[in-house]
Amino acid sequence: MMDRMSTIQLLSLLLATISGAMLCLAGPLADEAVTVRVAAYNVEFGRSTTPEEVGLMFKPYNLDIIGFNEVPEGNWTARVGKVLGMEHSYVGKISSANHKDKYKSILSRTPLQGATEHEMNLERKRCWNPASVVSAVTEIDGVSIAFYSLHICTSMSHHKNGHAYQLAAEILPKETTDRVIVVGDFNNNLGDAAINALEASGFRPIWKDLKIDVSKEFTYNALNPEKKLGVIDHIFFNTSADPRSTDGGIIELEKPLSDHKPIWAQIVFPRNLEKAK
Repeated sequence: MMDRMSTIQLLSLLLATISGAMLCLAGPLADEAVTVRVAAYNVEFGRSTTPEEVGLMFKPYNLDIIGFNEVPEGNWTARVGKVLGMEHSYVGKISSANHKDKYKSILSRTPLQGATEHEMNLERKRCWNPASVVSAVTEIDGVSIAFYSLHICTSMSHHKNGHAYQLAAEILPKETTDRVIVVGDFNNNLGDAAINALEASGFRPIWKDLKIDVSKEFTYNALNPEKKLGVIDHIFFNTSADPRSTDGGIIELEKPLSDHKPIWAQIVFPRNLEKAK
């Protein structure tokens, strides 16, 4: 009887030791990274689709947060959220170029804090006004993420006062959250001076991590490919947080729901930024 009890106690001690070791190993690994799944979509004021169709299209991607632009006002964004089980949304009040139903919005699975809109106006030829970017902070897996969704005018190489420059020089530098994601319709291609300025300010496009040659792709015009303008919709993240994009790309639809193609990305941020540095 004593031998049997000793054997049971020994086995129990061994199992407890193994379990403890596994917890010690799993703990640091679980704390190493925070994964955020995001998307951006210019829905062309919902002319060719419904919120429910957009929700069904995005459903397989299990997204945490989405940035819409040229989105109708009212509950359009919330209706997408109802399909996706994403209950938190914010819709801006500034419609691009003062056109009907060209607002910017954020749809999130987690609560949004400090939601606001930044207006951009420039006195420059060949540039529509006003433009804007909506922003909010949300907490994902215990970590705060600042998220920006925009629609801005094209900035050429000689337009040092373009919307993209304003974003990089005046708006984003005021952000105090350590991890930042910026998405939307930039109306500029990778390699343009405006995008280069944003990259120089400390932001990186997902395309580089994903090794997608955007010169061979396009996000506009999905409805009329003969008028394609390349990839003008982008997702950026701040390099100071040392994240990486591990999955994502352009979502190719058999039946386009807008004149733009939706894009998405899985972005992995280090949980401990001090260790990352």
